[in-house]
Amino acid sequence: MSETLTLRRPDDWHLHLRDGAILDAVLAHSARDFARATVMPNLSPPVVTAAQAGAYRDRIMAALPEGADFTPLMTLYLTEQTEPADVAAAHAAGLIAAVKLYPAGATTNSASGVRDFDRIAPVLDCMAEAGIPLCVHGEVTDPEIDIFDREAVFIDRVLDPIRRAHPELRVVMEHITTREAADYVRSAGAGLAATITAHHLVINRNHILAGGIRPHYYCLPVAKREAHRLALREAATGGDPRFFLGTDSAPHPDAAKESACGCAGCFTAPVALPVLAHVFEEAGALERLEGFAALHGAAFYRMAPNAATLTLTRDESPLPPPGRVETRDGPVTVFDPGFALHWRVARE
Repeated sequence: MSETLTLRRPDDWHLHLRDGAILDAVLAHSARDFARATVMPNLSPPVVTAAQAGAYRDRIMAALPEGADFTPLMTLYLTEQTEPADVAAAHAAGLIAAVKLYPAGATTNSASGVRDFDRIAPVLDCMAEAGIPLCVHGEVTDPEIDIFDREAVFIDRVLDPIRRAHPELRVVMEHITTREAADYVRSAGAGLAATITAHHLVINRNHILAGGIRPHYYCLPVAKREAHRLALREAATGGDPRFFLGTDSAPHPDAAKESACGCAGCFTAPVALPVLAHVFEEAGALERLEGFAALHGAAFYRMAPNAATLTLTRDESPLPPPGRVETRDGPVTVFDPGFALHWRVARE
């Protein structure tokens, strides 16, 4: 006998859709399950102006399957040359929902990111005054810092000084991976929140490295020790409204992942909700899944929750193992959580 769980239609507060052939192939998987998504701007070249954000949104809308109900929430890529007036105008015009801060060199297509954080102070002042959220990829890129420590060091060296200098700035720490990050969010007021991915709730660094390198588990920030994974589970399933879903679904063609210098990113969009239902069921917290996936993020972004609902069903027969999505640039492997998925999104 199957079980059912009905919740408000979820939102994805951190999503990579890429462009061109990849966009055309992966968009339907997010639009099928999520009503809205905060779309990351790290294209090549990056989305740094309102005009570029508008053009990218047009390409996304053109790629949507007929009848899909999906709203892309655009972001601007913050650089040291970003003009405060441009950001304010783009937000006032409804073209962007947030601004994204990438430390230069932190992840995919981040070369144009910020090196001197003092130079973005005028933009942050403007954003604080206008109530525009700052989405942060929270890692330092100092080569002397161990990759597994970069998030914790970023909090001390960069994020906390920024928040002290701009106390009214609303900040989302994206795709947190450490107990330190979860504790930092809990220690702050209402102006700080964090997204947590589905994959960081189920993998630790052993899944990437033990028994052979598994490139489709490699992402940035990289998965950490098991103690950190458990801390993320506690944060996600605990009902705290400062934590909400951002899948960080990040598709790359297999040839780019399975190479001598593979790209970072896990393509989770097709399985994100079944994976989350599994995690919340294990935690005995299925009643809190709606808050994490559909309510907390909307509240932080000062948007109404979605009126439509979505139903998950649990069946004894599992879903088929995740496979690949074919694109004109080659196949993209879907994230495999390593366990059978019994929850699925009900389709009309």
